[in-house]
Amino acid sequence: MTETKSGLASFDFGDLIRRADRLVAGIPRRPDLGATISEVAQAITADLGGRLGVTGGRVYQRADEGESYQLLGTFGSARPVEKPPPLATGYPAVESCLQEGTVYMEADDPRLDRDLENALGAGRFAAIEVGEGEYLVAFDLDAAREREAALVSLAILRHSIDQKILRERMDDALREARKIQSSILPRHAPVYGSFDLAGRNEPLETVGGDFFDFIPLSPKILGLAIADASGHGLPAALQVRDIYMGLRMGLGRDYKIVRTVERLNKIIHESILTSRFVSMFYGELELNGNFLYVNAGHPPPFHLDAGGDVTFLEAGGVVLGPLADGSYERGFVAVEPGDLLVLYTDGIVEARPRGGGDEYGVDRLVEVVRRFRLRPAQEAVEAVFTDVARYSGAGPPSDDRTVVIVRYPGS
Repeated sequence: MTETKSGLASFDFGDLIRRADRLVAGIPRRPDLGATISEVAQAITADLGGRLGVTGGRVYQRADEGESYQLLGTFGSARPVEKPPPLATGYPAVESCLQEGTVYMEADDPRLDRDLENALGAGRFAAIEVGEGEYLVAFDLDAAREREAALVSLAILRHSIDQKILRERMDDALREARKIQSSILPRHAPVYGSFDLAGRNEPLETVGGDFFDFIPLSPKILGLAIADASGHGLPAALQVRDIYMGLRMGLGRDYKIVRTVERLNKIIHESILTSRFVSMFYGELELNGNFLYVNAGHPPPFHLDAGGDVTFLEAGGVVLGPLADGSYERGFVAVEPGDLLVLYTDGIVEARPRGGGDEYGVDRLVEVVRRFRLRPAQEAVEAVFTDVARYSGAGPPSDDRTVVIVRYPGS
């Protein structure tokens, strides 16, 4: 379908938006947002200007403590201006643009300052605001462009530029979130008595909702935590940060294990994030092998004893978040020389083959750990990830994956 030059009779909105989005997605980011917006406007004008009725324009940035907009530069066939006058935020055309997001005024509109527009080489005032009002982009339109078609063109341009700004801001936010998440995940396992500890986290996206931690509480007590916030990406990662901070704050105040989990549940319940369901397992391992734990709706870790028998660690309560007054109970297991503790998230046991089929399951996990029970904990962790990847097939995982193994070598 092909749109007419001046009207809406055959205006193919979907095709134009898709083409503009593809074009914008391929533009690399620049040192500052203003430069990015200018390049996006230039690229769209060069590639789609004929279909959109755009020949050039000007990019402005808010200045003077928000009192005006200063010209950053021109694009397309717009005439360069040697000493560009600023656009006051009180200028009716600018006010309308900021209120509506787009503005279109004919050259004879009494609200326009004709001297100002002539100095800029503009006829009609056609502009969009982007970046939450930080920038204005004014366009020179084909003289034959009708008002309705011009407004649609402006809407497409605003959509595409805002999408580029959103992508860059999300990329920045994800990079920062990744830094935060990397800082809270253990870089290496601590040295703790005779125990051999290892853990690995593999997020589905740049950041994820899985979390594990080794928390030295005293020379004779080590905290072990693993958690999984519902969802993926940034919201889940921010929820993980709450888990990390809440858990360490509670333990730092010498709260008992159940009290710590209850307080953490309240923190998650009161969170403003969309992801407010977190499964978590937390336990405290003593140097003599005593292990006290609380399971808050997490896939049950298991204790593999020296004889090969498995005990699942289920005592606790509901997932963190849904209930303000969730209650929890403690569980206990004695870890003897030759035993292992295995903690994991559902991304491990729920992995499926690419073409469909059964979940990887707990039984396969147990068997892999049994085969590597006499090897260092890090080797056992890597063996689990390798076996899950082999089972599920090539490609990225369908969920965040985390495994923690604690091995108590035999004498």
